[in-house]
Amino acid sequence: MKIARKENYLLIENDGASLTDFSSDITKHHDDFKDENVVVDLLHHENIENKSLLGFLEISNYHRTQNKSFVILQNTVGIDELPDELIVVPTLQEAEDMIQMDEIQRDLGF
Repeated sequence: MKIARKENYLLIENDGASLTDFSSDITKHHDDFKDENVVVDLLHHENIENKSLLGFLEISNYHRTQNKSFVILQNTVGIDELPDELIVVPTLQEAEDMIQMDEIQRDLGF
């Protein structure tokens, strides 16, 4: 797992583990970044099935209950078939925009 600090979020990339192992690693190390907005970069994973992303659902929900954003970066999945709680966007710019919108909503008390 590679972690890069950006201006207002952490970018987490998989360094070769299976998607299941990667989601487990993120869950296991959640305390290391629980106070940060997170973007999980899965752009290098091709042919991802929607059900593979469900491994991130629990940690995503928990992270958001802590008032931090958890966004998955992936451009080959059909987002209409995923739960609404799982935030998946196709580009890094959209992930950054999503985090910014989430922060504005939290600041306004929504």
